[in-house]
Amino acid sequence: MIEKYKEWYDNRHEYVKKWKKKTGGKVLGYMCTYVPEEILYAAEVLPVRILGSHEPQNVTEPYIFAMYCPFCRDVLAQGLQGHYDYIDGIMISQSCLHVRQAYTSWDIHIPQEFSYYLPMPHHVQSKHAIEFTRCEFESFMKSVEKWTGRKITDIDLKRGIEIVNRNRRLMKQVFETRKKDDIPMTGLEAMYMVVASQIIHHEEHSNITEEVLVELKTRSVGNDKTRLMILGSENDDVEFIEMVEACDAVIVQDDHCTGTRYFWDEVNPGDDPVRQIAERYVNRTPCPTKDWPKRLRIDRILQFVRDWNVEGAIIIQQKFCDPHEIDIPAIKKALEKADIKVLFLELDVTVPVGQFKVRVEAFLEMFQEDDLF
Repeated sequence: MIEKYKEWYDNRHEYVKKWKKKTGGKVLGYMCTYVPEEILYAAEVLPVRILGSHEPQNVTEPYIFAMYCPFCRDVLAQGLQGHYDYIDGIMISQSCLHVRQAYTSWDIHIPQEFSYYLPMPHHVQSKHAIEFTRCEFESFMKSVEKWTGRKITDIDLKRGIEIVNRNRRLMKQVFETRKKDDIPMTGLEAMYMVVASQIIHHEEHSNITEEVLVELKTRSVGNDKTRLMILGSENDDVEFIEMVEACDAVIVQDDHCTGTRYFWDEVNPGDDPVRQIAERYVNRTPCPTKDWPKRLRIDRILQFVRDWNVEGAIIIQQKFCDPHEIDIPAIKKALEKADIKVLFLELDVTVPVGQFKVRVEAFLEMFQEDDLF
């Protein structure tokens, strides 16, 4: 069953096209994990995260600055090249300016029947953030109703919450199994699982994940590898993760938006479902654009380090990613203070796997030297 995640990831466009044909439903592409999927599932719209291809391209230069991060340029290239021609709409929930420009360029040059810019507060620690977000989510819900011609009731919202919460809960249970000394799942497999969840209908994904949890009870990928954590900018680069784990290491935990920051926190049930959804997105583990004035992410990262017995961390930054570039020094300092060795790597659209492999191997040799003394 674990191989199903990779199959979904590799054939994600074909999956969504078949889903549309089978259900007649609408598909909404989104660029940031602050988009409230619960509302879309309540409206029976399939949310699909727009991802890059990690392949060179030369089509975005007229539409987005070359010094914007490679993820944003790669995402826009996928739209300009027609790889997401099956979506019915596009949206963003405000995160960083680079992603916003990718969305704006897409909206202008690749017209959709529905587009939506969702204001999401950067100052999520403000006492006004939840009420502000609730109002914005209500406006978004009304626009979705107008687009789909379907009224979204509280019953629909509670159903949407349960669909998404169930998926989050199951993936969190999978991650809990990776605390074991005898690790049952690689970091690459975990990445396939989480990214597939951002594309595949959650009910179908959850059903498979329940079976995977049974499979993991008797599965092992080894207990003698260096336990690493990956954190930083968006990363779904299969070749890079595969290379790291081929160097006699295993990624047991992460902190990025194609990982735990996407699914870790659930919506708490209540009588006002829109407010409950808003509370979840305001209080979830923040991305760097929203992690101020107090840095809340560092405590979560250090808790992961302790609970998953992490030995070393690889910090990833997408080139020109300003929010993470500002964030990384504080995280690096906190990790090193906790006696966690850190390797910093800067990613572009394509990764120089050969060069990075030399650096990863040298990094891992530090742990072997420690074992000798």
